[in-house]
Amino acid sequence: MPTSTAVPPATAQHPLGVPRPVLLGAAVVGVLALVLAAWFAGVTAPRELSDPGALTRWGVPVGKAVNNAAMAVTIGALIFAAGILPPHAAGTERWHRSARQRAQDAEEGPRPEHPAFGRVMAVAAAAAGVWTVAALAVGVLSYSDLAGIPVSAGGSFTDGLLAYTLDISVGQAWFWVTVIAAVVTTLAIGVRSHTGLFWTGVLAMLGIVPLALIGHAAGGDDHYGAVNSIGLHLLGVVVWVGGLLVLALISDTLVGPNGAQGRGASLRRQGPAPLLHTVVSRYSVLAGLGLVTVALSGVVNASIRMDDPAQLLSPYGTMVLTKAGAVLLLGGIGLLHRRWIIPRLDDDGAAESPPAARRLLWQLIAVEAVVMAAVVGVSAVLARTAPPVPEELAPDATPARILTGYELPPELTGDRWFTMWRWDWLWVAIIAFLAIWYVRAAWQLRRRGDRWPALRALSWLTGLAVLAWATSGAPAVYGMVLFSAHMVGHMVLTMIVPLFLVLGAPITLALRALPARTDGTRGPREWILWTVHSPWGAFITNPIVAGVNFAGSILVFYYTDFFRFSLETHVGHEFMNVHFLLTGFIFATVMVGADPLPSRPPYPLRLVLLLATMVFHAFIGVAMTTSTGLLQASWFGSIGRDWGPDALTDQHIGGGIMWGIGEFPTVLMAVTVAVLWARSDTKTAARLDRRADQDGDAELARWNQMYAAMNHPGADQDPARGDRP
Repeated sequence: MPTSTAVPPATAQHPLGVPRPVLLGAAVVGVLALVLAAWFAGVTAPRELSDPGALTRWGVPVGKAVNNAAMAVTIGALIFAAGILPPHAAGTERWHRSARQRAQDAEEGPRPEHPAFGRVMAVAAAAAGVWTVAALAVGVLSYSDLAGIPVSAGGSFTDGLLAYTLDISVGQAWFWVTVIAAVVTTLAIGVRSHTGLFWTGVLAMLGIVPLALIGHAAGGDDHYGAVNSIGLHLLGVVVWVGGLLVLALISDTLVGPNGAQGRGASLRRQGPAPLLHTVVSRYSVLAGLGLVTVALSGVVNASIRMDDPAQLLSPYGTMVLTKAGAVLLLGGIGLLHRRWIIPRLDDDGAAESPPAARRLLWQLIAVEAVVMAAVVGVSAVLARTAPPVPEELAPDATPARILTGYELPPELTGDRWFTMWRWDWLWVAIIAFLAIWYVRAAWQLRRRGDRWPALRALSWLTGLAVLAWATSGAPAVYGMVLFSAHMVGHMVLTMIVPLFLVLGAPITLALRALPARTDGTRGPREWILWTVHSPWGAFITNPIVAGVNFAGSILVFYYTDFFRFSLETHVGHEFMNVHFLLTGFIFATVMVGADPLPSRPPYPLRLVLLLATMVFHAFIGVAMTTSTGLLQASWFGSIGRDWGPDALTDQHIGGGIMWGIGEFPTVLMAVTVAVLWARSDTKTAARLDRRADQDGDAELARWNQMYAAMNHPGADQDPARGDRP
């Protein structure tokens, strides 16, 4: 087998990738689309009062377009580096190789970096640098736009900019985006390990949060729904658009054996790898998820900002329709990739691979890049266009609307526990994804002849249904005005939902259904294994840590400012949901789960921890039911509620709910642990009985012989040796 394979030079018949002029043309199209959209919407026209100048009027939409594009490319490049591209020119990860192979690797020195991996990290560093500069520029120009002061105003501009950055939410958001982008730039230059790239990518994705929070005014209708839909929209864009642009930028490094591109890289016991097909296939899955997320979140966001179909003819609605048409066009191209082109790339990477399919692939990617650039330009102008539904808080707003962002719901009755809904689109997306993935994975196992218990699937889907109710049903609607309803949602999230989800054994299903990789990359299965076996995974699944986190976080949450943070801010509210769900899931997994863990605590310790949890829950619940002080009185005492019990009585009810709902699942887990303990003892006894039948109960005979020797010290002595056996 040859150690290197030359790749034919790029020609019109055998292209190596997307031509650079096409990418430059896409940038030009994006600028033209931005200019036309800005002219159509009138967002860059001079103002009659407090005009900040042409630099600000044009700089804000241009800066936002550059910021969004650079952020998308940065995150897309980090996703490619962490989970799609192999880091080395040949060979597999160290943990897949034998000790002899690892020793040979050490003797041969460090393996050469894969050309595609090196290119994608260079793209990540450069894009992150552009992202940093663009975010800083938008932060400065957004103050100029808000204050109506030109950037050249001098000292007064600087003083106002400082106050804007420290005290105004928009200024704070752009400050944190700039900080995140700067840190990601530094990490992208120096980090090369899988773990480091994973956390760098997570940090980069956190840059989406500030942009989502300022994408919708707090006084607008359904603020939480709008923020979540904007966040999902941005997430879908960075995965889909960013990934495609990265694919275009590294396309020429994906052709040839192992992406060697004729550079003579040693394959070191590896044959030609179909890298182009592998990379495009892996990206195609992410692109499909991103496309669906962008489309559905866009529909949700548009429905919040427009309440009449006639508003589609407004400048805002026209740009929304333009984006929708572009998404449909891109979705059609993506379907063509998935159904026709990618299957024809199965043998790509070899010298005899079909160049026609590869040429059409690059041509379609070039078209997608141009269309996406135009969409980015239009989106930057759309963000500055006033929607048809006003987002300002009304002067006569009620206390409930001022505090929660929603009008006071009607009195909570028995039927409204199940008929009152306000969709939390973030959790709707998470639940839909988890349900579809689980059913698909279980179906894959059955298709290949493996069995997956139906009761596990039923338990998982039931847990997701209850999770949807807790995050979008009555507990979420009334939890902002009633402490008792909030406590129902809390106990369901941390005690009931995790128990159903854990009994579904999702980690075991994922490890059985997801394909394993041996090309040096980490796919979903490898990341799950890394999480389970990492030191951090061992720490958080330690039974003592899991128990303290599960029970102690309740005390910390309700008797510190964390509770206020969850009530006043959207980030705090979602963090509360995630935290209580994860702590409950980890605790239930340690106690009764079937999924793999670094170590399993003994059954007696599990029962002791469950008993301690019951006592702690009872203690906190009794403290709340007998308390004479109101938790977060400035919130629950000022909500303006004219129905139901008073705030303090409602808090006492909430304490009783914590005590009651918290004890039942704990007792159920204790009974389950006792049953598992009994089954374990039964299995152990049966195993010992089988071994006794096979060896004639040799172990019992040895014990009897030892006891006989102890009772008669001289009976088993050897006269010649004077000792006992």
